[in-house]
Formats: sequence, C-alpha cells, structure tokens
Amino acid sequence: MEKLNRRKEDIDSRLRTEIVEGETKLKAEVQFWLQSVEKIDAEINAINQQVEAVKCFSRAGIGKNVVQKIEEVEKLYRTGEFPDGLILQLPRQTGDVQPTTTLGGETTFTRKMKDIWELLMDDEVRKIGVYGMGGMGKTTLMKHINNRLLEKKEKFDGTIWVTVSKASSIVKLQDAIARRIEFDISNYDDDERASKLHAELSKIKRCVLILDDLWDVYRLDEVGIPEPSPQNGSKLVLTTRLLNVCHGMSCKAIPMERLTDMESLNLFLDTVGRDVLSIQNMKVMVNFFVKECARLPLAIVTIAGSLKGIVNYSNWKTALEDLKASTDGTNEILEKLKFSYDRLNDKNLQDCLVYCALFPEDYAIGRNELIEYLIAEEIVQGRNRQAELERGQAMLNKLVYACLLEDTTGYAGKACVKMHDLIRDMALKITRDSPRLLVEAGTGLKCVPDEENWKEDLVKISLMHNQISNIPSSFESPKCPTLSTLLLNGNYGFRSISNNFFLHIKELSLLDLSETLIENLPESISELVNLTALLLRGCRSLTYVPSLAKLTALKRLDFGGSGIKEVPQGMENLSRLRYLEFYRCEQLKMIPDGILCKLSKLHYLSLNRHDCETKIRGEELVELTKLEELYCKWYDHDRFNAYVRSMADGGPTHYILQVGLVTFRIDPVFLFKEGGKGVIFANSDLRKSVATAGDCSVLLPEDVEKLCIQKCCIDASSLCELITSFKNLTNLRECYMTECDGLEHLFVYSSSIIPLLQRLELLYLKGVRDLRGLIRREKVASTPLPPVTFSSLKTLTVINCDKIKRLFIDTDLLPNLKDILVLDCKQLVEIISAASDHGEQEEEYQDEEAAGGCDHWVISTVILPKLCKLRLELLPKLKSIPVVADLSLREVQIEKCPKLKRVTCLDRDPCPPSLEKVCIDDDLWESLEWNHPSAKDAVESVRREW
Repeated sequence: MEKLNRRKEDIDSRLRTEIVEGETKLKAEVQFWLQSVEKIDAEINAINQQVEAVKCFSRAGIGKNVVQKIEEVEKLYRTGEFPDGLILQLPRQTGDVQPTTTLGGETTFTRKMKDIWELLMDDEVRKIGVYGMGGMGKTTLMKHINNRLLEKKEKFDGTIWVTVSKASSIVKLQDAIARRIEFDISNYDDDERASKLHAELSKIKRCVLILDDLWDVYRLDEVGIPEPSPQNGSKLVLTTRLLNVCHGMSCKAIPMERLTDMESLNLFLDTVGRDVLSIQNMKVMVNFFVKECARLPLAIVTIAGSLKGIVNYSNWKTALEDLKASTDGTNEILEKLKFSYDRLNDKNLQDCLVYCALFPEDYAIGRNELIEYLIAEEIVQGRNRQAELERGQAMLNKLVYACLLEDTTGYAGKACVKMHDLIRDMALKITRDSPRLLVEAGTGLKCVPDEENWKEDLVKISLMHNQISNIPSSFESPKCPTLSTLLLNGNYGFRSISNNFFLHIKELSLLDLSETLIENLPESISELVNLTALLLRGCRSLTYVPSLAKLTALKRLDFGGSGIKEVPQGMENLSRLRYLEFYRCEQLKMIPDGILCKLSKLHYLSLNRHDCETKIRGEELVELTKLEELYCKWYDHDRFNAYVRSMADGGPTHYILQVGLVTFRIDPVFLFKEGGKGVIFANSDLRKSVATAGDCSVLLPEDVEKLCIQKCCIDASSLCELITSFKNLTNLRECYMTECDGLEHLFVYSSSIIPLLQRLELLYLKGVRDLRGLIRREKVASTPLPPVTFSSLKTLTVINCDKIKRLFIDTDLLPNLKDILVLDCKQLVEIISAASDHGEQEEEYQDEEAAGGCDHWVISTVILPKLCKLRLELLPKLKSIPVVADLSLREVQIEKCPKLKRVTCLDRDPCPPSLEKVCIDDDLWESLEWNHPSAKDAVESVRREW
C-alpha cells in the first residue's frame, strides 16, 4: 500500500503540473485511478480498525477479506503503469535552453538568423539544411535559434536538439533522439525500433527537430522520424558540412558565410580584449592576425584566446611568425588551431587537452570525472587531494579561457566541458607521431581493433562507449611495451577478457573497465606491477577479482557499484593507495579487520551508505590520519561518537557520516553532494540512546554543514536537548528532518543559538508530526528575536507537519529567503506573523476557531526582497500571507487553502513585472479580495491552470 500511495503521489503531482487542456479523456482515466487508490486505502484502514477491535477473536473470518484487498491493491498497482504511456501522452515541456556564446559578426549572423527564422515561419518549407565548412559557426547559430524558439511559443511548442557527429549510424541516431524525448527503445528489436520511435514522436506536435552535425543522408522512415508536415506542425532543421547531405535530405539549403573583415576584427578584439589597441603599433599587428584567421569564427576565437593577457609587442610579433609558419597547406584550419595548442606553453595543459580527445566526439565530459582521470595519470599533481582538485579545475578554466574547451552542462546540471570536433581533430593529429594514441571512442565498434592496429609504440588506447562484448582468447596478448592507458569503460555488454591478455602490457598504469558486464578479471591482471589505477565502477556482474598483492604501485582502486562480495586478496599490501571506493557495493557485507588500518596513505575513502550494509570497525578509521574525504556509515551510536571525538584532533575536511540505514531514495539525504560536511541519522531510535548515554547521546563534528535526521524516534523537545553542544554548530547551513516523531521544536531560544540560526540557509521539514514551532521561547524571554535570526535563510520547505500553527514569529527580516514551499499542514494559520505580546509562548496560543480568529494578533506586512517562488497547498486553516515581495517574484502556486482571503504579494499596483507564472485554483481565485483591481487583471494574464 505504501508503494501504491507513492505512485499515486507521483501521478497526482504530474496531473497538476503537466496535463493541459485537450487531454480530457486521459485526465478522466487517471483521475478515476487516483480515486480508486483513495477508496481502497479507506477500505484497508477500516479492515485494520476491525482487526484491532476484535483482537485475537474471529480473525479467521476477516482473513478472506484481507486476501481479497491484497489482490485488489496489486492489480491497482499494475494498472498504475498506464501501458499506453502516461508520461509520453502528457504534453511535455519540450526542449532545453542551449548554452551559447556571443555571436561574432552581427551582420552576417543576423542575416542568416533572419533567413532561417523566415523559413521556420513559412508553412511551405518543412525541412531546412544549414551547411558550411567546420568552424563557421553553424552550431552556435542554431543554438541561438533554438533558444529563441523556446521563448516564442506562437508557432512551435518546443524543440528537440540532437547532436549527431561523424561516427553515427541509424541505431545511434535513434538512441540519441529517444534519449531526448525520454523514451526507452533499448528493449525493441532492430525491426521495431523505427516504428516505436515514429509512434512516440508522432505524439509530439508543433516541434522543431534539430539534428546538429549530420554527416550522412538518412531516410526519415528508416530512422523513425515522422515526415514534417502542416498537419503535425513540425519541422526538421539540420546542420552539416556537406551540401549533398542537404540535397539528399530534401532540405532547403542555407549556406553559412565567412565573416566580413570588420566582423572578424570585432570578434577578435572582443575575445582578446580591446585594451590591446592601447599598445603602440598594435593595431597593425592585430590586423595581421585577423587576416591569418581567414574570417573563420572558430579560428578567430581560438587564436585570440591564446593571446589573452599578452601585452608585449615583441611577443605578439613572435607569435605572428609562429602562426604563419604553422600553415603547411594540408589542412589550414587544423594548423591554425595547433598554433593555439602550441601557445599554451605548458605541457600539463597540452596533455590535458589531448586527454579530452580520448572521449567520444561531441561528448559532454564531466569536469569531476575528467579531473579524476588527470589525477590518476599524474597530469594534475598537488600536495594533497584538495589541492589536486583545485588545480584540475584551474587547468580546465585556463583551457576554457583560451577557447580550446567550452563550458556546458550535462545530466542533472552536472558541470561539463566540451571539445569542438575540429579542435579534437587537431589534438588527434598531433598524436599521430608522438605520443601515439589509438582512439575509437564512441564509434560503434562491436569488437576490439585487429591485432595489427596495436602498434608497439602506442601509449594510450581509448575504446570507451562502444558495443564491444569481449576480448576473445584467440586475441593474443598485444605487444605494446609502452602502453600506459587502456579505456574500455562504457561498453555495456562487455563480459570477458582472455586470461593472458595483459602478459605483454607490463607498463600499463591505468585500466578502466567501468560500466561493463565483466564477471571475472583475468589472472594476468595480478602481474601488472606498474598499475596505479584500476577502475571498476558500475561493474555489477563482477564476482571475481584475482589477488592484488603484487600491485603495490596502486594509488586508485574504484569498486563503486560493483558486484563484488568480498574484498580481494592482498588488499592489505596496497600501502600506496590514496583513493578507495566501495560505494554501493550491495553484496559486500564486511571489510575484514586489519585491512583499512594498513592503508595509511588513504586520502579518499568511500564505503557503503544509504541502503547498503558493509560492516567496518570505526577504530580503524581513526588511524587513517591523512584522510581528506570520508563517506561511510555506522550502525552503532557509541562507535560513531568515538569517531566524532577523534575528529577534534583533526579529521577529514569533507565527509558524509551516516548512522543507521536510509530507506527512501527520494528524500533530501540524496541531495547531499560529496565534497560537503554532512551527518545523517536514519531509522535510529534516538530515545534509546538518550536513555543509555545521558546528555552525550548524540555528538556532531563542530564544523558540520549539513544535518539530516530521517525516520527517527526522538525523546527530546528540541534538537538543542538531543544533540550535545548543538549551539556550537555555527557552520550548519542545511537542516533536513523527515518522518520523525517526538520533536516539538527545532531550537530553544537563547543568545547562544543566534549565531547558528543566522547562518542557516536551507530548512527542510517533512512529516515531523509533533512539531509545534521552529523556536521554543520561555516566558522570561520577552524581547523579540534579533533581526539577524534567519538572515541567511534561502529555502524553506515544510510538508505534512500537522501540529505547527506558525512558522516565523517576531521575525522582522528575512532578507535572503527565495523559495517557500508549504504543503499539507492542517493546523497552519500563518507563515509569518508578528505578535503584539512578545512574551506569549507559542504553545499557549489557543485554537483559532475557538478564540474567534486572530484578533489578538497584530498582523504586519513582511518584506521579502528576494522571494522568487511561493507554493502553498492543502492548508485548510491558512488565513493570510502578509508578505510583500520585491521585483524578484516569479512564481506563485496556491491550491486548497479555503480560508485564505488575500495574497498580499500579488495585490500590488503595479503588479511585480518579474511575475511569470501564477497557479491558483478556481474556487480560491473567485473568493480572493483585492485592494487593487488592476493587480487582479495583471495576475490574470499570467495565471495558469494546475
């Protein structure tokens, strides 16, 4: 029933936010399902009450009814899958805003944008092709058009942006499109894929499909793309270097043009900085450089980027001579890009840039992922791990600053960098001589390259993100005596390597088999005595790892998310190990005593946490004095407290320490990011700890920044009573409490607690059923709270806290509060209020119904200058929102607040111009009172249905 209700909450939420007019049939079906869930929930509650009433008598008579209800629940759960595709039938917010750079050449680009825009608005033209040589700005131009389409909804409801790249195929193109529309086609046969994709795309109307960097002609029906037509309101736009691709796809072809001389000059100066013109004789020098860039935007930006910060005329003159000498006529633009590579004048920066070429073309490379590689390869080095991470970020920033990489974002907003395909081609061309690389990343390989391709002078091989299934026994050990790096990660069907494969690769230092289905590592791995990094993250089928006793050079060992059941033999010999990852090794139940304490050089240690169990002895962690990052959990409060005490003499600078077993993946504990300082108590009986350990029951590191207490029973009226020296946690920034009983207040008012409260930035409360208020104040504390009390608070979330009546009292200033979310708090009367008698205690407030309302309160208006989002739902007693927002207010959502009469933040003349979205249910909208009728009209213009 709990799973069923979670599904109900999810579908109910999507109904309110995603279904729009025109989906009445689907909406009726889903609402009927939701009502069925509520009905069966009520029936099961009635059965539970009946069972309680009859005790042990006549239970056999109820058993048949119980079995019947279980069957009904299971059937209802299955029908909640909505096999016809609930998610895809719901109209989606189609399209993502693309990160853009400034358009160089306003006249040329503006003209091309106008030409393409006119064709997009022309109903007679359904397919458009933008073509031109690499580096002319085709992708940049289309990113701006994509973003403009998302802003202007008159003709199209959205876009689907798909990067294709050179090493593509029908299957890869289908997968790329399917990912963009969140449709899984991996389980369909090759013959079905096109029809299934066609069916899903046909449900998305009035959309522009953008295929960026297309190299081949594809038949739309073979891919599964519906033919654009006036009936479906969709269009296709592609970018390509080849005119024949435009013709082969029946597109209206639009040629890209080089910049004019003046546009080239302006783009160069905008990139390098116009202050260079203040240097004597520099204007002529700049013109020479611009001429050498051949009016190509990529060449201009890249070469100008390499000259940033150079203020000496003679240095510019030398650079110009180098640029002219770099062109040999074989590939002019690649040679000009190599000039920027040479100008880096830093081998580590150059090696970093070349390393990016090991990833697939057009791949968004996670910054943290890349830096971990660079550390493992010793391209980035520092006195400690934190210094290495900072140096890695600085190195990537320099390459972005030099316009050789571009910043972008990946899944879930992950910070990434991307390499232009021409710059990647340049980097790979450099390595044709030395160091020699074999790079076939993301090219669709189904087997490893033939043995003759494994040359003796190869240094690095990247076969990542292909479809290779194994390295067969017929493939003899390649004779690559200088090979240092082998990347096979992301071959998701890869299962095995022949036992003798590594016999002649003695110098191998980094081996990455992450995200494969490999089951057993070959015995020959035990002979790789120079191996410094063995990466097996996400190898869920992995069950056997040979002895690691000889691999004493290992510095990095990553088993995260693997299927290992026990620690490999010889782990205790890895005395140089600096990085050890066991995160989400669900089958690993114990790390034997005496291993961790011998890994004295560990800087990073991550053990199972959340819903996985791995037993360790906390005493061994105390001996790891060089730890900088620690992520692990305990099952015993005493051992946890002992480790916290040891941190007083110095401990990790970044940590997530957990006590107990986290069970709900959707809770905010999973917002904790590695790199912070957090403590989690989950499914713990803190009452028992209080009884056995007195006032020292719960300890926390004094520098903790994030605290989460989940599903705990608490025998204390406030956190101040529960946690020793809580008032000393002046670095606490985020506080999460979910599904906890027994706690009546978070804090007790005192002068010593104010420094903590004034630094708190996030407060998340969900299901804290006994909570009556945020701060408990004694009668003697008659003075109002200082204005700085919650001066740093940015985000407030309160859900399902039924006993709380008021959140903030006597708080005159919340200068940084941006987001307020309050849901399902049955007794809440006010969010922010000011009492006329500051000496009243919160718990003495009478029920508003019995007391005849809030007449004993003086309701003052509170200004929240940075408030952006306000969401209030299921608050049956809420009477007022005395909040005035400044020009930052963007979204207001209010539903099922029947006693609410006025929304002050909206009732203003003029209405806040920043307002983008208002969702207020119809009944409440009709009953609201307004002082400014013009404000009501203005809000009506941005009001939307739930």
